[in-house]
Amino acid sequence: MNTNIKNRDEIEEQFKWNLSTMYKSVEEVKQDMKKIKDLLNQFKGYQGKLTDKETLLKALLLQDQMDQLVEKCYTYSHMKLDEDNTNTQSLALFDQVRSLFVLYSEDTSFFVPEIMKLDFQQLSCYAKDERFQDYRHFIREIGRNKEHILSDSEEKLLSSFGEIAGAPKSIFQTLNNADLKFGEVKDENNETVELTHGRYQSLIQSRHRDVRKAAYNELYRVYKCFKNTIAQTFINSVKKDCLYARLRKYNSALEASTFSDNVAVSVYNNLIASIHRNIPLLHQYIKFRKGVMQLPELYMYDLYVPLVTELNKKYSYQEAVDMVLKGLNKLGDQYVSNLRQGLENGWVDIYENKGKTSGAYSTGAYGNHPYILLNYNGTMNDVFTLAHEAGHAMHTLYSHKNQPYRNASYTIFVAEVASTLNENLLMKYLLDETKDPKEKLFLLNYNLEQVRTTVFRQTMFAEFEKITHEKVEQGESLTPDSLCEIYYELNKFYYQGVQMDDEIALEWARIPHFYNAFYVYKYATGFSAAVALSKGILEGGQNELNKYLEFLSSGGKDYPIELLKKAGVDMATPQPVEACLQSFGENIKLASTLI
Repeated sequence: MNTNIKNRDEIEEQFKWNLSTMYKSVEEVKQDMKKIKDLLNQFKGYQGKLTDKETLLKALLLQDQMDQLVEKCYTYSHMKLDEDNTNTQSLALFDQVRSLFVLYSEDTSFFVPEIMKLDFQQLSCYAKDERFQDYRHFIREIGRNKEHILSDSEEKLLSSFGEIAGAPKSIFQTLNNADLKFGEVKDENNETVELTHGRYQSLIQSRHRDVRKAAYNELYRVYKCFKNTIAQTFINSVKKDCLYARLRKYNSALEASTFSDNVAVSVYNNLIASIHRNIPLLHQYIKFRKGVMQLPELYMYDLYVPLVTELNKKYSYQEAVDMVLKGLNKLGDQYVSNLRQGLENGWVDIYENKGKTSGAYSTGAYGNHPYILLNYNGTMNDVFTLAHEAGHAMHTLYSHKNQPYRNASYTIFVAEVASTLNENLLMKYLLDETKDPKEKLFLLNYNLEQVRTTVFRQTMFAEFEKITHEKVEQGESLTPDSLCEIYYELNKFYYQGVQMDDEIALEWARIPHFYNAFYVYKYATGFSAAVALSKGILEGGQNELNKYLEFLSSGGKDYPIELLKKAGVDMATPQPVEACLQSFGENIKLASTLI
């Protein structure tokens, strides 16, 4: 392990994403920002005049033009900042774009409320015109959202608070990615290394217990020092969610979140209920892991270690690309060819550098190819992360290619399906390729860990979000200590058989997804849907593949539950989650036979 993290300019260009395909310079971004302002002035001329079909159509077309420019500016500027959060020029550009976004939201806030005032029957008649074909789902949404849209002045006032409302997330991101320093620890070679977000992921998987324990304790020592500040940031984020939900006449922040996807709150609650019913399976896995590791007691820092020492090896980025592409061959030659072109030619920002945003994601702006941010360390986990983010990227590519701008963006509820399906296909390919029992055990354990972290753990996160938001909605106070207590008790329930320590009570303080409320449950539902769809592709024929590729190409032209139904899985019922957990139990038994 290198003892120093490189600066951004020390990373070779071939390992960086190529943003010049979007903008060649900051000057070009600023030209588009000026164009947005000019178009905004034109758009404001429609205020109070949306009284006939022709005017409405012109306004919708102009809004699409502006939206695409705003999306492109925002996507580029946030990626530039994510390259290095300490770069003041990138920070300045992002702040300018974010301010423009708030102005844009304010100046366009009249649009939807004015459309809401129109007779919905008349709007439905407009939708029959072929020129409104791209806006039919939008008009359907107008009818569904009517009771939650405020007056023109109220919408404008709410929009003006956009930048302030985003402050908790922005503050946390800056603190977590730029300001927090996690000190130094000894690695497996007894060398002193700087602890970072990316490096922590490797150290926590170390075969040396003292290494992972030291990394774990050092990380949470730092978060404990900032516990009060981060708690206030999170608490204000929760209060913001509850306030916005109340202002828009929802019964709860949870309902406001699920309503946006046209998903019933019962889907969220059913997920938690299914996990509670099947929690003995997680306890069974913990017992299995403890036995394999031959430890008298299992601690939280023992949960991420690969169970097979011989396979704890490193893979170059190119090796990872080749493995992923072979694993995805069931998705067809065209899918694989498009993905290879992207992964090897400028889609991906591969390695960690100082100030780079931690973790991994995929993003994209309409009319441009998708991008992937990684912090690649060469572990098997990183190979699967590449497959995961490639799934997001290809979902974006297919949706953007096959849908008009208005319908191109898929919702978060379905976003995790394509990514997790890729991981499942890669897993099946690797399991089929090996005859080595130890390698099979390694891969099975990885799969078991995926279910533990993506289904069980993300549901625990979802339960934490539900509890904290309900407390605020019921008028109860949240404090740093109460957040730690809630989180600690959840861990006791989920991780029976693991020795609880004080550090785990602070884990909530380092989870960035909590600043996108009620997001994480979609990892669990998406994983469950992906298990069902991947099984169909592997066991079925061309029909199953065609339905899946149609799903990828559908963007947001329909509601997510409906899109998944057409693909072959009904997430409105508990069945997919229950089937996923049943598969988890079967894999525990299979892994046990390999010991």
